[in-house]
Amino acid sequence: MSEEATIDTQELGEKIVKILKTIYDPEIPVDIYELGLIYDVLVNEENEVKILMTLTSPNCPVAETLPVEVEEKVKSLNAIKDAEVEITFDPPWTQDLMSEEAKLELGLL
Repeated sequence: MSEEATIDTQELGEKIVKILKTIYDPEIPVDIYELGLIYDVLVNEENEVKILMTLTSPNCPVAETLPVEVEEKVKSLNAIKDAEVEITFDPPWTQDLMSEEAKLELGLL
């Protein structure tokens, strides 16, 4: 893999994270990235993205719509060819996965 491709992938990863930080859990005033709902963002050489994420609970009210919103917003980036979101509950989400910023925002610190 050329160095250029690596930089592009990293830059793309940063852009994806910026997009993810604009998506909020409807019940918590913190974005899904800071909440720790995003487990992994993978970008291949064809600029196809796979996002592994979880939800605060399996019966989360946005279980149907949140992954679609994530997929659509990531696909809206010009450089992205395709995006796929996979939901997992392994490991289950806990408050420990939240960033310090999110914990502070929610008064947990």
